[in-house]
Amino acid sequence: MNKLPKDFFAGRQLVIATKHGKEKVIGPLLKEALGVELIVPQDFDTDQFGTFSGEVERPVDPVEAARLKCKLACEQYNCSLAIASEGSFGPHPSLYFVPGDDEIVVMIDNANKLEFKARSISTKTNFSGDLFTSWREAEKFAQMVSFPSHGLIIRNKKEGYEGLVKGVSTWEELRLHFERFLRDYGQVFLETDMRAMHNPTRMTVIEEATMKLIEHILKTCPNCTTPGFEIVKVKSGLPCSQCNMPTRSTKAYIYSCQKCNYQQEELYPKGKKTEDPMYCDWCNP
Repeated sequence: MNKLPKDFFAGRQLVIATKHGKEKVIGPLLKEALGVELIVPQDFDTDQFGTFSGEVERPVDPVEAARLKCKLACEQYNCSLAIASEGSFGPHPSLYFVPGDDEIVVMIDNANKLEFKARSISTKTNFSGDLFTSWREAEKFAQMVSFPSHGLIIRNKKEGYEGLVKGVSTWEELRLHFERFLRDYGQVFLETDMRAMHNPTRMTVIEEATMKLIEHILKTCPNCTTPGFEIVKVKSGLPCSQCNMPTRSTKAYIYSCQKCNYQQEELYPKGKKTEDPMYCDWCNP
């Protein structure tokens, strides 16, 4: 891959489309890697694209939500560069009984009509929630999910919005709201506040996704040096070391440029030319 042209991003303004403090991890990485000048909005409303607490449903998929944040930020701040992230929480896609944090990061460059994306899926999350009628049990739950370094949300039931309180971050505040909800509703639903500024663990996954994004951007097209030379196809067929028949394991990546459409094949991207027979459908059916 060629090196990124020095003046491609250097000195250009980039809007970090967030209201939840994500600039703390995204900003320094982009500034160092790309040389951009950062704009951090003070009143940018990302809640219109969905909230973790459910008052606003996310109307589109995570990639499109991040893309819409970028587009709106560019319009509001008269800028051609913007970055946004979108997180989703639930069962891990491959470890089904383990909660997962799925972070998407999208950066758009309107001046060059380019879009860059990266994803980080992690089991590093405290995502959880439960219903309580006992302070002792609620206290145990709070400790388990790393409170008070990680914030909590309090509501009257799992999908209840009456009197909902977000960003609870002290024991005194938690006890006060818990007793009020218990008195008013007879029960209290506690859940982790997954907004980035109240969840340091989530911040680390956003940081990981941002580093992947930068790695992707810095891969430039061998034909025209446009950044973001990306994998568009994964070819299976790595031969078995015992019978030489093709396996389901990756044999090659196909990279493509979104500017000039130049493509290139990278053989054996995982550093091995054969696969162990235990992964062969012929040797180990």
